[in-house]
Amino acid sequence: MSDGLPPCPECASEYAYEDGALLVCPMCGHEWSAEAVDDAAGAGAYAPRVVKDAVGNVLADGDTVTVIKDLKVKGSSQPIKVGTKVRGIRLVDGVGDHDIDCTVPGFGAMQLKSSVVKKA
Repeated sequence: MSDGLPPCPECASEYAYEDGALLVCPMCGHEWSAEAVDDAAGAGAYAPRVVKDAVGNVLADGDTVTVIKDLKVKGSSQPIKVGTKVRGIRLVDGVGDHDIDCTVPGFGAMQLKSSVVKKA
């Protein structure tokens, strides 16, 4: 059923499928890029990307982070203030170097850079 696609690196399920540029596991919901699998095949194993916050703590999906500097938001007259807590982050390969997908209270869904947050 997998049509030659690699198994999920999280749960080893063989039912991975392609969704655009990503591979998706329907069993655990893990998403990863096909290029990461190709690069890792040369290295011998899948090596997940490590995302660190501004002070060097390793971030994971579901963590709570705190914004460490005021952030201007396009289309809004108000910035995201220092100390704003963001719960339930999701690590992604976003646009540019934005690697956190989250919902900021009072602003809605957006992507943040890991360099402007610290783990709470």
